[in-house]
Amino acid sequence: MAKDETSRGAELLVLGWTAEEVRKYEELWEYRQRWGAINLEPEDRQVLRKAEGLLPKRVAGKGSAKKAIKDKAYYQWLSFYREAMLAAAAELGLGAGDESAWAIVIEEEQRALDYYQPVLGLPDTLKAKLLMPLREQWTSEAGGRTLEFDFIAPLEALKATQTTNWKPLRAEDAANPKAYPVLDAEAAAAFRAKVRQEMVTFISTTFPSLKDSDKPEPAADWSKGA
Repeated sequence: MAKDETSRGAELLVLGWTAEEVRKYEELWEYRQRWGAINLEPEDRQVLRKAEGLLPKRVAGKGSAKKAIKDKAYYQWLSFYREAMLAAAAELGLGAGDESAWAIVIEEEQRALDYYQPVLGLPDTLKAKLLMPLREQWTSEAGGRTLEFDFIAPLEALKATQTTNWKPLRAEDAANPKAYPVLDAEAAAAFRAKVRQEMVTFISTTFPSLKDSDKPEPAADWSKGA
């Protein structure tokens, strides 16, 4: 398979595969692109062979460009929750300069992903699960005033209109499952700086696809496009 092609999950959906089957195929495809098939289980190789047997051959020279990180399912899952939080800001009564601790954590995670550009295949997303308790820890220590945000409702609304295998942002047994710390501008800046440093360290040292990366830490004021 050519290294500059993308997986073809959308075509498999058209051919009748379920969203869960396509998710599995895309994770295995990205793993093979990065590390090869030697460590894949026989049943995983069978999934890839089955998909490739169904897909029409690509015309030479027509390979698609590598999928942008913003188009990866994990990144889109983060964006979904961030957008839900920003949409709820007015209803929750956030004032000018106020920021949600949860929104800051997600923004800093996406910022680190934008900078380091990990593969975000199965090995990376498995390690990303370790961020769940870290997000809980960071937000519980954020301070500020505590409002309530229903973390489950946006996902339920999405599932009512389309098929998705996305999971809730928070664990079912999370303490204070609706707790939603909100910080004023000064406290938000200090909290963001703390999370930014710890998030960068976690992603750069934990995601398998970044194991051999020699990219330096981003500048403190780095933003996408800088």
